[in-house]
Amino acid sequence: MRNFLKTVVAVLFLPTLFFAAAQTARLLYAGLGNFKTFLCFLLGIGVYAGIHFGFYTFSRMYVLGHELTHAVAALLCGCRIRDIHVGKDSGYVKLTQCNAFVALSPYFIPAYTVLLGLLYCGLSLWRDMEPYRLVFVFGVGFFTAFHFIQTFKTLFEAQQPDLKMAGGKVFSAISITLVNIIILALLCKILFPEQVSLLQSLRNVWGGTYNTWRILVNYIVELISNAV
Repeated sequence: MRNFLKTVVAVLFLPTLFFAAAQTARLLYAGLGNFKTFLCFLLGIGVYAGIHFGFYTFSRMYVLGHELTHAVAALLCGCRIRDIHVGKDSGYVKLTQCNAFVALSPYFIPAYTVLLGLLYCGLSLWRDMEPYRLVFVFGVGFFTAFHFIQTFKTLFEAQQPDLKMAGGKVFSAISITLVNIIILALLCKILFPEQVSLLQSLRNVWGGTYNTWRILVNYIVELISNAV
């Protein structure tokens, strides 16, 4: 019953997902206004994709980040870790309890991108990192591509018990997609702060979602009224 309710709630967010995806695409396009930064970001994505599909898939590195993200999310939620294992192609974390956030966290948190950001911010406290900003942007593109390609590969190449544990495939798929879109929008704001307005995008998503549901509800009410 709980999984059914989660699925219903997730489906209700489909209009939000659609408008969020459209707004994030607009934010990426707006990033072209800072062409040098955008090019470095795109280059990072291209370099990782080329290495992944042409030479090496970084499987063990992904498994390590995946399981550590489970572990960190579990600790943040007050869960205890009983065991953790990282192999070449798979791994696991045994916990005292679990929830949807813990189960799905590796699929929408780009762990290595976050680590790179923390490293860059930490070094900024000690020295001027502005001369290295484009290198940082390249790294963000590289590890963001790593996250999305590896997540897609993991979800579509094998059955993931995390999805069932979180609330089912429909709930998990919609949740993962929506949160990844939101994270990509936040990255756009970080990389292109002068070209991107998150507040305006949020207003557009809210407006689109509200109008969609207003139209649907009015249509349903009209059908019921005609039937009666």
